[in-house]
Amino acid sequence: MKRRLGGVILFSFGSGLGCGDAGGGAGSDAASVSAGEASGDGGSSQGGGDGDSGGGGDSSGVGSSSGGSGQGSDEGSSSGADDSGGPAIDPVLPAVTGRCPALVDGDVEFAPAGMPARSVRVYLGEDTGNPAPLLFYWHATGSAPAETEYALGSSLAEFGAQGGIVVAPHADPTAGTFEWFIVNQSSKLDDFLLADEIVACLAEAGRIDPRRIHSMGMSAGALQTTAFSFLRSDYLASVATYSGGLPAGFSVPDQRPDNPFAALIFFGGSSDMYGPLDFAQASANYGAVLRDAGRFAPMCDHGGGHTIPLDAAPSVLEFFAAQPLGTTPSPFVDGLPASFPAYCALP
Repeated sequence: MKRRLGGVILFSFGSGLGCGDAGGGAGSDAASVSAGEASGDGGSSQGGGDGDSGGGGDSSGVGSSSGGSGQGSDEGSSSGADDSGGPAIDPVLPAVTGRCPALVDGDVEFAPAGMPARSVRVYLGEDTGNPAPLLFYWHATGSAPAETEYALGSSLAEFGAQGGIVVAPHADPTAGTFEWFIVNQSSKLDDFLLADEIVACLAEAGRIDPRRIHSMGMSAGALQTTAFSFLRSDYLASVATYSGGLPAGFSVPDQRPDNPFAALIFFGGSSDMYGPLDFAQASANYGAVLRDAGRFAPMCDHGGGHTIPLDAAPSVLEFFAAQPLGTTPSPFVDGLPASFPAYCALP
């Protein structure tokens, strides 16, 4: 296991991310997602305000990539080559910076050093006695962590029965209109530092396999996942985006270019819009950038507009299971499994 040292991250936006000018209001993105209605949790976890408001963290455009230095737990880490026979790379885990909470199924408060404590909905899988996969879920604007249940459906319980843990952060109410700081063109790194603390605490507890850390999300949460995939390529193995990607002017540095993390990229065709933001084009941009870097990035055009593809979850979890950290080439390089939606294809 390697050590991540405190470092500097720069990220920038061009003329605008686009969704900050959507004009739809804080709750409009959730209308097509319908997560609150589907799950019985209709509350919004975000506050209003302009796109770069709120205290805490670093608003200068420069921030620490880890919140400190140190070595994460290596319990459960595999060694040698990855499952596909490609060259192995080691995850670089963050160190714990605060006090790790007791792990329970439900809302758990994490308190990384130097930022306000944050609540995280933890779907704690069965303790099988073996380190298990960890999946981050970042929800859409105007939605809530319970969107996880809507997006994953019965796959959530199946994942948990195998020991898998899902964590769905509540948004900081100061983040702005679109929930996650970076989606509001903010330079604050609190969402990423929270993710670091979650990873560090779960690794310290021996509950997760450091080679099987994944992320997914919808809309603003998919844009957050896109940024997360680059800014935390130290430890992310693979991701899935539902209407996310790289809008024009959205530039995020790649923390670890030698990590061949894979992405399963979903979008809803030409009607996948939120205000002026074209998620079909943003998804295409993301896929192109990944493939140019030698990463595996199938495209899935479900044609349903700006909505969560409810048939996708089993394939997403299969995609994650097949591609732990460092997997190259992908086991799906010659074709996706027949169980995947027919609308998913290799470019």
